[in-house]
Amino acid sequence: MTGSDQTRAKLIDIELDESIGRSTPDVEHERAVAIFDLIEENSFQPVNDSGAGPYRLKLSLAEQRLVFAVAREDGTAVVTHILSLTPLRRIVKDYYMICESYYDAIRSSTPSHIEAIDMGRRGLHNEGSQTLMDRLSGKIDIDFDTARRLFTLVCVLHWRG
Repeated sequence: MTGSDQTRAKLIDIELDESIGRSTPDVEHERAVAIFDLIEENSFQPVNDSGAGPYRLKLSLAEQRLVFAVAREDGTAVVTHILSLTPLRRIVKDYYMICESYYDAIRSSTPSHIEAIDMGRRGLHNEGSQTLMDRLSGKIDIDFDTARRLFTLVCVLHWRG
């Protein structure tokens, strides 16, 4: 991919389904950071898209499925992928539980305890990110860092829903 192609194969806007509602301040902070980081640096290319990016992404949940609605910069629809949440459900649940422990720990635990929880949290996050990459394989090409940030947003949607 040339330098010009790389700057076009990216997301410039992320929208989460706001109809689900808001979550805890900690979760909302994770959402805001993930969106900011994702917009700043990402690699995102719908497979077989004959047009060019950059792209806008709307993430939502519909009937216990994860919906990736991809559009061009001008809002023209490119593709919508609907993925089952089943492969991610256990990881998201475990990740949510360990995040709650982490948020509790940063308020009252020792640095070594916080570090131990954070290592587990990062491991689960990596597992979820890889699962998401696998689920998007053949649909949307993303790199691992993009998958990590998208996994955070999937978790936020799931926690709200």
